[in-house]
Amino acid sequence: MSCAWTEGTLETYASGLLSWHVYCDTKSIPEVQRAPASPVLVTSFLASMAGLFSNKTLHNYVHGVRAWHILHGSAWNMNEGELKTMLKAAEKLTPVSSRRKKRQPYTPEFMTAVKHQLNLDAPLDAAVFACLTTCFYAAARLGEFTVRRLDAFDPVLHVTPASLSTSRNREGDELTVLHLPRTKVSVQGEDVYWAKQDGDTDPVTALIHHRQLNSPPENGHLFAYHHNKGHRPLTKTKFLERVGTAARAAGLEPLQGHGIRIGATLEYLLRGVPFDVMKAKGRWASDAFHLYLTKHAQILAPYMQATPRVQDAFTRYIVPRVR
Repeated sequence: MSCAWTEGTLETYASGLLSWHVYCDTKSIPEVQRAPASPVLVTSFLASMAGLFSNKTLHNYVHGVRAWHILHGSAWNMNEGELKTMLKAAEKLTPVSSRRKKRQPYTPEFMTAVKHQLNLDAPLDAAVFACLTTCFYAAARLGEFTVRRLDAFDPVLHVTPASLSTSRNREGDELTVLHLPRTKVSVQGEDVYWAKQDGDTDPVTALIHHRQLNSPPENGHLFAYHHNKGHRPLTKTKFLERVGTAARAAGLEPLQGHGIRIGATLEYLLRGVPFDVMKAKGRWASDAFHLYLTKHAQILAPYMQATPRVQDAFTRYIVPRVR
């Protein structure tokens, strides 16, 4: 049953479970009353942290306790309506210091500036830039292209050179296809794809250069780079550290990793890629994709003009189909 959750989720839940037991210890709650826990105990646990942590943190903490119950066959007796109300209240009480800053999007201009601060003849920098541009134009999650720790690489779970292929349509347009062995939403894996681009951020050129310089093993990590006498997989931490250093050297504020996928979505939409096509490319399964339409005014700009030249297309997308 523990395999139902990803490694990252289990680590997050473990933090919540630790907080749960610390709380119960301070209140002298007997072990037998901690699972199954009474609704009063769970709500008091949440209330004790409301105003101290963000709503997202509390949401993860309580779901960690819930997962612990499920895993050990203990009944979860919470009233879902009551729990939802508690979390809503916690959101309103979230201190400003705990609120997450709006994630700024990566742009081709930002990546170009970063590139000029990297030494692409250095193994690490070549791997980082190839990962950055590939992830951006594939509109992928950074965690799908990097590993969590140096010892965490597994060819069954992570991208390898063997996962790469090319595809052409009837008009001869070529795409590079990368099979992700496993993702957050699919244990069977998914395909991501991208095409050659003009300018300094072409992912095809960057990836070819990286592979020529670093020669990652066919069944090794795709973005592995030469280190000492062997290869080292590219970790998410090392990637963000190197990109952040390059950004600061260019006089820019470092961006969060999730900003890559956000920036890719914005870039393609601003190029005129249809909303439904971008939703499919970005593998958006929920209506969370609509947040991109409302949070970034430049996307909506063409639809707000006096002459609504693309109004029909936008209306067809956002208005539910008539049955």
